[in-house]
Order: sequence, then structure tokens, then C-alpha cells
Amino acid sequence: MSSRRCRQALGYPKEPPLHKPATDLTGSPLQSLTDSAADADPRAAQACAWAHRALGLDRASFAPASADASFRRYFRIRSGAQSWIVMDAPPQQEDCRPFVHVAGLLQAAGVHVPAILAQDLEQGFLLLSDLGTQTLLEAIDEGNADALFGDAIDALIAWQRASRPQALPDYDEALLRRELQLFPDWYLERHLGIALDGAGRDALESVFRQLVAAALAQPAVYVHRDYMPRNLMLSRPNPGVLDFQDAVYGPLAYDPISLFKDAFLSWPASRVEWGLRTYHGRAAAAGLPVPPWPQFRRDCDWIGLQRHLKIIGIFARLTLRDGKPKYLADTPRFVRYVMDVLPAYPELRPLAELFERHVLPRLGASA
Repeated sequence: MSSRRCRQALGYPKEPPLHKPATDLTGSPLQSLTDSAADADPRAAQACAWAHRALGLDRASFAPASADASFRRYFRIRSGAQSWIVMDAPPQQEDCRPFVHVAGLLQAAGVHVPAILAQDLEQGFLLLSDLGTQTLLEAIDEGNADALFGDAIDALIAWQRASRPQALPDYDEALLRRELQLFPDWYLERHLGIALDGAGRDALESVFRQLVAAALAQPAVYVHRDYMPRNLMLSRPNPGVLDFQDAVYGPLAYDPISLFKDAFLSWPASRVEWGLRTYHGRAAAAGLPVPPWPQFRRDCDWIGLQRHLKIIGIFARLTLRDGKPKYLADTPRFVRYVMDVLPAYPELRPLAELFERHVLPRLGASA
């Protein structure tokens, strides 16, 4: 397809986004690109021309599909009844190779992921099959949650059963600690303006040390790291799995708790309990190394705390560093997740006191 025709295609009306607009990770609603926008966005025109050459198409619509919190973004190509997705990952900021590698592992495990139809790693372009336009986040409700969560649990178990050491980076102590440190560095200090004194830092470090030790003690499997309805597509077979490029090898309970303690949707405690028990029973039957229920439930709570603290820090960083303030609207959800768990574990009392003293009083005005 010629550059001129690509520029024209960029002015087509906006396609339905892959992700629900209210939870899109661009920081602002996606808009279709006009010819003038194409002048200011040569990568979009370049991606369009590359994809049309790869598909052997002369004319097709080309419009934004979605973007995420990184520099990656996605376009949808339509030609008649067919559609495809183009990933644009600028090589100066992103690396497509982990996506390609993890996609292969997921596909080999029998999980439904986009097929990689063409790739240009030097330019940072991937041509993918299109898994549709509706996420589980958009589709799920109490009426269909059993079925949709059941499908998500089965796909997760298939992925975990395929696990083997050294196929993915380890979710090791260094990574766990880097993620935890986002909470004091970005949320407490930079967002709330709170500088902990020596005793406060020591208390927080004691909690971090316990959380890291608990994570490393869990059985290790493949970990998606963001396995939640926003990244699962309603498709056949169901679900289609997206946003897996940051996968690692680590704590077994990480993805199950991510699925039910969602970043964008809160479920009643009874639904969370149902989901974790359903996963635990099916995982044990599938031969995964799940511990007895009481230990597994504790593992979910503790690795969940690690994730919740990390995400609170990430939301503050997205606001302060990346100019994406809408994330902070979901911070109270994660604060509730933290405070729901802490009363059950007296050894984590220093974290509860920190939240009670510094976070809860300021949450309404600051989060």
C-alpha cells in the first residue's frame, strides 16, 4: 500500500477499542488519526504501510485499536470481513522479542493468544491475528461470572502446567524488591509528600522482607503478571490472552489473586473466595504443586499485598512522571485490598499502622 493511501487510511473513523475506554491505559481517549495527525505521527504511517505490504493488501481501513501504559500501541486493519492487529513498539523504548517468546510458550501450552503473522523486530512492528473487540472486563457480570472465570482459570492452569525453569526470567528477590519500592518512592514520598523517619523505614523494610520471603517460598510456575479481565478477550476458544510480554517464572498464587483482585473491578469477598477455591481445586486435580488450602489462601493474601503496593506506586508514577493522572482514581480500590487483608496477619501490623497514619487520612484528597 502506498504511503499516500496509508495517510488516507489513517483518517478512517475510529474502530472499537480492544480495551474498555474507561480503563484504556493511554491517559486520554484514543482518537482516529487525520492526515494532519499522520504528518506528526510518521510511525503510524510507517506501520500502516508495513502491515499492508505484509498482508498483500492495497486498500484497507487502519485505525487505532488500543494502547497501554508503555510506549506500545495497537492498530486494527480491516479489509472486508477480515481484521488484523498491528503492534507498534518503538525499538528505542520497547523490545518485541519477549512478546514473541512468551506468545510461543502460551501457544505451546494450548492457550489462545494472537498468532504472530509477520514481524520486523528492527522497526518494532508485529502483525497479529485479531482476537476481537470485547474484553472480559466489559462482558463479565454476576450472571456469567462462573462460566467466564471458569474459562480463565482453565487457561491459567494450562499455562502453569507447561512451566519449566529458565524459559522465563525469574521473579527473584531483586525484582520483587524493585516493585515494592515503587510504593514508598512514588506514592508516599512523591505523591503524598511523606518522608518516613528511620523507624518508619525500618518498619516498612520488615514487612517487605517478610513479603519477599513468602513469595520466594511459593512453588514456582509461569506468571503472566497481569492476568485480569482487562487483558482477557471474549473469544473462541475463550479467553484470548493479551499483554503477556512481562511474564516471569515465580509465585504460583500471583496470577490467581490478580484475576479476582482486579485493578478495575471489585468483587465481593464471597466471589473472590469462590474463585480462589475453584482455582485451587482444579489446579490440584491437574497436578500443579498447590499447597493445602490454608497455606494457599495465605500465599494469595501475601503475594496480593506485594502486587497491590506495587500498583499503588505505579499509579502514582504514571501520574507524576508520565502525565496520566486518571490512574489515581483506582488507587482507593488497592488501598481497600490492602486493608482487607492486613487484620488477619498480626506480623504485618507495621504496614497497617503506616496506612492508618499516612494513607487513609489523605486518601480522599490525594488519591
